[in-house]
Order: sequence, then structure tokens, then C-alpha cells
Amino acid sequence: QVRLVESGGGLVQPGGSLRLSCAASGINFKLYAMKWYRQVPGKERELVASITSGSSTDYSDSVKGRFTISRDNVWNKVYLQMNSLIFEDTARYYCSTTAYGRDFWGQGTQVTVSS
Repeated sequence: QVRLVESGGGLVQPGGSLRLSCAASGINFKLYAMKWYRQVPGKERELVASITSGSSTDYSDSVKGRFTISRDNVWNKVYLQMNSLIFEDTARYYCSTTAYGRDFWGQGTQVTVSS
């Protein structure tokens, strides 16, 4: 059973930083690409960052230069370091992977950027 559990969200002021974590189980983690998405109510889920099994990374234009995705294949975790946060980064952030022919999602963690 594949399980993804996000943590690390919270309330932060503009310009601040947060580090999200996603713990994965039920898969041979090191073999799978991992992704971070975010979603605001009423809007489509947006791909924010991705990391391949070989640790190649990609980012949406909206977060490039501010966010960093990384992975730890020992602890089966993927991280999203978010710096220089702005109001528009407020969303629920989800960890995702595709395995066994389907997409898996965590329950998400809320990030709120507010002064």
C-alpha cells in the first residue's frame, strides 16, 4: 500500500521560509520520480516542482529560484524548501508519485502566507 504523508506547512509572513516534507512508504522510493503540487480552492491543482529518480529537478516558473525540491533515498522522503514566500504561494501542498500504473497523493499540508 502506497502512502504519502506531508508535513511542515503553516502560517508564515511574506519573505519567510518553510520546509515541507513528504514521507513515502509502500514503494521502492529511490526508483520513483516525486512531485509537489499545490491547489487553491476553486482552482486547478498546479505542478510546482518535480524530482526524478536520478535527482534531476524541474520547477514551475512561478517558484523557480525560490523553491528547491530534494530527496533522501535513505529516509524515503522528499522535501520542498520554500524561500521568499509571497501571498500567491498560499495553497494546500500535495506530494505525489506515479507507481503501479496510477497516481498517488498525500492528504496535503496547508501553507498560508500572511502578514
